[in-house]
Amino acid sequence: MSLTMEAPRLATTQPLLTARGLSLTYGAVQALRDVSATVYPGEVLGIVGESGSGKSTFLRCLNLEETPDEGSYTLDLPDLDGNLFDLDRFARRMLCATRIGIVYQNPHLGLLMKHSSSGNVAERLLVAGERSFATLREKARVALDASEFPLDRMDAPPMELSGGMQQRVQLAKAIALEPALLLLDEPTTGLDVSVQALVLDTLKRLQQERRITMVIVSHDLGVIRTLADRVMVMRRGQVVEQGLADQVFQ
Repeated sequence: MSLTMEAPRLATTQPLLTARGLSLTYGAVQALRDVSATVYPGEVLGIVGESGSGKSTFLRCLNLEETPDEGSYTLDLPDLDGNLFDLDRFARRMLCATRIGIVYQNPHLGLLMKHSSSGNVAERLLVAGERSFATLREKARVALDASEFPLDRMDAPPMELSGGMQQRVQLAKAIALEPALLLLDEPTTGLDVSVQALVLDTLKRLQQERRITMVIVSHDLGVIRTLADRVMVMRRGQVVEQGLADQVFQ
């Protein structure tokens, strides 16, 4: 039976994100088993589970990097209709460039490590069609500033930066076009405690100021407790528990 996340306090609001019955098999491994979720505008959904539980696979499906064997995925946005898994490769790329932002656990997956930090942000803007150098530079500066990246380092390549600063560049790139949905895959893993706290503070401030809808995956319950409104617990590719964050943690 499909388990669907519901938010009673937001019941009168149309969900921004609706995923229904996602199932995905890699050979003999069932990575996802009939996973469903809804996320409402301005809400943060936290997904927790042990390694191999399917949480990162589910996030990759939401970023259209994976196509499940079964299931549907919709976003309630203008000019966007039907199951997003039916989109072709070009349409997926444009959707992810303009409407969905992602911050990976490994910055190498999201950044060009030898290019400047501002150039990494500008690369996302270029995909969306921006061509003016002055506009690219200014929008990159604004996004980096919003992610609390030191602007005197905006021309430094990520390979010369600390892990925490690399994550800030990823975050700036992800929010540069003010996406409707922000996906975060273990964004604080590998960072020391003080840097982790700074990254979490930045994410919380951005969510409060911009009301960005977020889905965050983490094995760290402290991260989820800090950011999430609702929590989905996964095990062996299935949703085994769900509810408001306070209820689940109690």
